[in-house]
Amino acid sequence: MIAKPSSSTPRRPAAALRGFAAALALCLSGALPATAEAVPHDLIRAGFLGGWTTDSGTQMAALRLDLADGWKTYWRAPGDAGIPPQFDWSGSQNVASVRFHWPTPEVFYLNGMRTIGYTHQLVLPLEITPRDPAQPIRLQASIDMGVCSDICVPVSLQLGADIPRGGAPDASIRAALADQPMGAKAAGFNGIRCQVEPIRDGLRLTAQIDLPGGAEDVAVFETADPELWVSESETRREGGRLVSTSDLIPARGGPVALDRSRVTITVLGDGRAVELRGCPS
Repeated sequence: MIAKPSSSTPRRPAAALRGFAAALALCLSGALPATAEAVPHDLIRAGFLGGWTTDSGTQMAALRLDLADGWKTYWRAPGDAGIPPQFDWSGSQNVASVRFHWPTPEVFYLNGMRTIGYTHQLVLPLEITPRDPAQPIRLQASIDMGVCSDICVPVSLQLGADIPRGGAPDASIRAALADQPMGAKAAGFNGIRCQVEPIRDGLRLTAQIDLPGGAEDVAVFETADPELWVSESETRREGGRLVSTSDLIPARGGPVALDRSRVTITVLGDGRAVELRGCPS
């Protein structure tokens, strides 16, 4: 299907709106006035790929997005200037849960701001747990996402497909699964130490990560609390150690409860991603 630009904006924690509004204004400022010709008719094509039943009984499928040349969309943690994708599976049938297997994204810089996402094509593997393994699966999704070039366009997708049980491995899904972030051990990870300190409106989290890499490496922090806004990190190298700091701010104010064991840190750089779970003191 061809997705049309939508006037609706993706949902976003209130604390993040300030940074996103500024980013969107900067993004638009270089292209005003935006003309119809600036947005390709076939800006994005989207659909589901059928996959196969895994040994554990889940069903592997994928969302495939094909983007017009020069346009990008965003990773699950897109940076302060990005638009996070939002998924609603409530219209699906025989679906207990959907687990995403995000392939390694790219890091982009525009007007001094960092975003994280994908160009050209994204195959996002989806691992579906059925409510009843003996029954067919109907996947129905409402997806809000951002697609950006010199301008940013909020897009709403309505997608549906019957996902047959069984099936056979799909090469493009296999390739996306192989492009997952690498584990800590394979990346040469030697340990992590995290420090948490209070700030005026939340917490500041600093991680010292013993991990080989390059000067362009960046760390992205994620927490288990969707109401906790996480700022773009400030990251630097100190020899073989990566030092990265992010601010954690509750969207509705009030105290912050941080479960360190459920913090995810993804280190991006040099065409690779390393995913670390937990942030111990």
